[in-house]
Amino acid sequence: MAGIKSLAKDTAIYGLSSIVGRFLNWMLVPLYTIMFPVAEYGVVTFVYSVVALAMVILTYGMETGFFRFANHERWKDPVEVYSTSLLSLAVSSSAFVALVAVFLNPVTHWMECDGHPSYVLMMALCVALDAFMCIPYSYLRYRKRPMRFAMLKLVNIGLNIGFNLFFILLCPWLMKHAPSTVDWFYEPGFGIGYIFLSNLLASAVNMLMLLPELRGFRWRFNSRLWREMMVYSAPLLVLGIAGIMNQTIDKILYPHLVSDPAEAMYGLGIYGANYKIGILLLVFLQAFRFAYEPFIFSRSKEAGENKKQAYSDAMKYFIAFALFIFLGVMFYLDIIRYFISPRYFSGLKVVPVIMLGELFFGIFYNLSVWYKLTDRTVWGMWFSLFGLAVTLALNIALVPRIGYMGCAFAALGSYGCMMVASYLIGRRKYPINYKVGRLACYFALAAALYAAGVWLLPKAGMGAVAAGAVRAVLLLLYLAIFVKTEHLSLKDLLPRRR
Repeated sequence: MAGIKSLAKDTAIYGLSSIVGRFLNWMLVPLYTIMFPVAEYGVVTFVYSVVALAMVILTYGMETGFFRFANHERWKDPVEVYSTSLLSLAVSSSAFVALVAVFLNPVTHWMECDGHPSYVLMMALCVALDAFMCIPYSYLRYRKRPMRFAMLKLVNIGLNIGFNLFFILLCPWLMKHAPSTVDWFYEPGFGIGYIFLSNLLASAVNMLMLLPELRGFRWRFNSRLWREMMVYSAPLLVLGIAGIMNQTIDKILYPHLVSDPAEAMYGLGIYGANYKIGILLLVFLQAFRFAYEPFIFSRSKEAGENKKQAYSDAMKYFIAFALFIFLGVMFYLDIIRYFISPRYFSGLKVVPVIMLGELFFGIFYNLSVWYKLTDRTVWGMWFSLFGLAVTLALNIALVPRIGYMGCAFAALGSYGCMMVASYLIGRRKYPINYKVGRLACYFALAAALYAAGVWLLPKAGMGAVAAGAVRAVLLLLYLAIFVKTEHLSLKDLLPRRR
């Protein structure tokens, strides 16, 4: 239980930065959806989908590789692992920016940014900086410094939001009332480019703030260590590419699967805005991930079955709280939806499908413990490629028929298939008693409460306030059943005093 409490504590700290940060970034969505046309927001959705894919390629699995080799019994010096990882990413990130600069015009055309090559160059610089910074952030997690990690993340997000508000709201107001203060640098026609510029400026400042993590040790490159890290991380790169493509390929393919280009960007804008609503579950998954990798690798050094019990408990608590978040979002979607412009409400039907898909992906991530600890990361590659094949097939089959709902169902089907495949093979390779029956009961409970709160209450003719109160009772009922079933008490859930 002590290990689970430590995991929960770190998840809470990482989660604070992720939840607050994501929520603040989420607050930019109404700004974008109000200030820019739907089709232009579709371009933003497309660009950031490509950026997410580029980010995975540029980190090429080194984040997980760093944790593995920093805890490896054969490599006694984690600083050497850190330095080697940093130098590797510094070279590859610099090469990426150089390649984009050389082929800027064709890349700009492919990125749907014709006439605006500066958009692409700014995002290339931003991705390169963020890819390099993932290792200093990993080092903070390795050294168990979640507070500094959270502070840096929140400052970065705060700067990004501040720059967005400055360029998108304040500068237009100043151009109207005091043009001489901003007309020397502000160009109204730059439009969505200020979204990308804000991101770049925030990343540059964040890089300066990470300088203390880049000093105080001797920079050295161990070629033998690097080769071993690359062999370990190469399957993770394929896994990461396939995984991020599962999340973004629908948005990249969508313009090519819809016959009318104008309608394609409009539909992509609707889908992208509503996809953001499901981000609350993704925030929890990201926070859990930040704490989970250091947790599993540190636990791997223990003997006996206790470590497997800890992995099983982690899965149980993850599913329980993820279902709670799912119910909370769905119960109060009528309120949450106003974080986007009413012009986008037609796409709200994708939200439950997207969130359930993210839940399946979170379970798959928990199941990945068996191939990461046994150094058989190639299995993660095969699972992700399998999921990508399902994603491609379902998008091609469904999008021309049902539009962006096809994207949502493709994500759900892909993550579901990956989850089932990993569980079945993991039972033979590294068996962990996950108590599937009990977990299925929590799913059934959540489904029953979802049906009661989302389908039955509106038919009962209740007012909004009364329905909200009943849904709050249903959420408390879910928590009460979970606590009772697991024989938990307040003492168990709170950290012990020393």
